[in-house]
Amino acid sequence: MAQTEAQGGAGTPRKTILITGCSSGIGEAAARGLRARGWRVFASCRREEDCARMRLMGFESPRLDYTDEASMAQALAEVLAATGGTLDALYNNGAHAAPGALEDLPTGALREIFEVNLFGWHTLTRMVIPVMRAQGHGRIINCSSVLGLVPMPWRGAYVSTKHALEGLTDVLRLEMSDTPIKVILLEPGPITSRIRANSVPHFERWVDWQASPRRAQYERSLLKRLYAPSGGQPDTFELPGSAVTEKLILALESDHPAPRYYVTTATHIMGTLRRLLPTRLLDALIARAR
Repeated sequence: MAQTEAQGGAGTPRKTILITGCSSGIGEAAARGLRARGWRVFASCRREEDCARMRLMGFESPRLDYTDEASMAQALAEVLAATGGTLDALYNNGAHAAPGALEDLPTGALREIFEVNLFGWHTLTRMVIPVMRAQGHGRIINCSSVLGLVPMPWRGAYVSTKHALEGLTDVLRLEMSDTPIKVILLEPGPITSRIRANSVPHFERWVDWQASPRRAQYERSLLKRLYAPSGGQPDTFELPGSAVTEKLILALESDHPAPRYYVTTATHIMGTLRRLLPTRLLDALIARAR
């Protein structure tokens, strides 16, 4: 039997997934990789122009903005209308960074990034859970980071959202263990993406680095990293977005998925060091590596 938009081979219904943050990087790679495996991918983006580009690539792409609850409800409604009311998986991925020393970041910057990187994820997840309960199965995958395991200077806002996400996801996994819904964390290290370039407007909006007592440090380090031509040199151990997709496939398709999947050598190293080293020694190593 020929494979159709609604079915996989041999008449098997295609698995469906809603992915957020598909305009570039990890999200776009996941959308491409899962479609190639036969999944029906709803590749959502925050901006309509990015959705339009994804549609030109053949994806179903609802607009979904984590800061706009109405857009999340509308996006999910579009997905459910297209699938007949079911959704096999949700991959929370869309996020941004707000770099800068914490003493220079106004609280408004933290409120904004938590709205996108945590509160919006929670809102969308709560919308999806009743659908998965009703159909009797589902997987919720949250994309965390190595920075959900260890801290890193200049990244305090992003680190705090990912540490919070780790706790939120761990508790949700425990609470959903008496249901057929599986909850899984992905923890990538350095991955090729636009997150650094996309963080520049947030930095320029919130941080008055020229008036900071750390001005010289900004000039020596963070500014060079943020404004490097063409994104600068790849980070140590950096991998393409497809490396995350490989672990996402395990999270989605394994009969008994692991609670968390590390991606990149950096995450494996830092995860091990966090368990083995005293905090002061780990702090010293991180300070030297920044």
